[in-house]
Amino acid sequence: MTEAKSARGTQDAPGVRYGDGTRVVRAGLPDEEPYAPPMPGPVLAAHYHLPGDPSTAPYTYGRDNNPTWTGLERAIGELEAPGDETVRTTVFASGMAAISAVLLSRAKPGDVVVLPSDGYNLLVPVRERLEGWGVEVRTAPTGGDAQLEALDGASLLWIESPSNPGLDVCDIRRLADAAHERGALVAVDNTLATPLGQRPLELGADYAVASGTKALTGHGDVLLGYVACRSEELAAPVRLWRKTVGAIPGPVEAWLAHRSLATLELRTARQAAGALAVAEALRGRSEVSGVRHPGLPDDPAHETAARQMRRFGCVVSFTLPDKGFAERFLDALRLVDDATSFGGVRSTAERRGRWGGDDVPEGFVRMSVGVEDAADLVADVHAALDAAARG
Repeated sequence: MTEAKSARGTQDAPGVRYGDGTRVVRAGLPDEEPYAPPMPGPVLAAHYHLPGDPSTAPYTYGRDNNPTWTGLERAIGELEAPGDETVRTTVFASGMAAISAVLLSRAKPGDVVVLPSDGYNLLVPVRERLEGWGVEVRTAPTGGDAQLEALDGASLLWIESPSNPGLDVCDIRRLADAAHERGALVAVDNTLATPLGQRPLELGADYAVASGTKALTGHGDVLLGYVACRSEELAAPVRLWRKTVGAIPGPVEAWLAHRSLATLELRTARQAAGALAVAEALRGRSEVSGVRHPGLPDDPAHETAARQMRRFGCVVSFTLPDKGFAERFLDALRLVDDATSFGGVRSTAERRGRWGGDDVPEGFVRMSVGVEDAADLVADVHAALDAAARG
């Protein structure tokens, strides 16, 4: 009879520190069993056989837990905090479900929460909800660590670095240390960086939160979010929030997300290199102003980003002369889809002013670089700018 091999996974062997490429292809996989697939398929179950005391059961009901979630949660934990067995991850139906779970489960009337003033635009309705509950919400920009000035008396600091869509960066460790000195918890939205670009938990954050819809899964076909934290005490209210509001991911979505992790290192490395090439090309065009990408050596965020990020992400932001020019540019692109997400294998771009929720000029464009050949993308951008300039 053939015996099952013990789990190898991505936990570092004695004296060995695995690289990201090794880690991502094995993250969260179960023990090897003879003739079993390396990654089990999605478990479709609303309920489970449940004899005896449910408090000791690993799986009880489909809104509480699922083996497919377990594999993905283990994988994300291994990427967000390699080698740390205390990390606890909870996956959600979307990034906003994950964001809401932290903010709305922790804040109570009378608390003070500090949010970025230049973060993801759906933080605005979340802020309104918190204020309606009697929570004081303070805001400050990401750049220059401006949130430091708002921390006195705060119970929770929310950081988004790099910020979306402006790509400003703050010193996460500095802010986390200052917040903890004042008794506040710290959450970092790590969507744009991914765990391979930045590890907030290692920089002192209590929560690493992300939309897995973006670069983590990378194919534009899954809505997903997650919260990773270092203790069960921090994870329990987040998990209870998921159960209470039912913000659970489908098992097929969770399985697709786990499957996609195997290429995360390859995708994000290529995207970061392509984004830098596009940013450098944009800076040479007279029609373009305000080019931002943390990888540019003279970008205002570069010095801080280089200290805490391991790669600089796939997003480039820039401003064109006006709304009409930006729309002509987007229409003329052939290799870049006009879409509102980012982080996918296919390049996308959009004029952010069309949503009305970001404080940006009418000609502001956010571009997400995919895995196409960088030279092809650069040529496409140049041709589209030429076409837009002709009118």
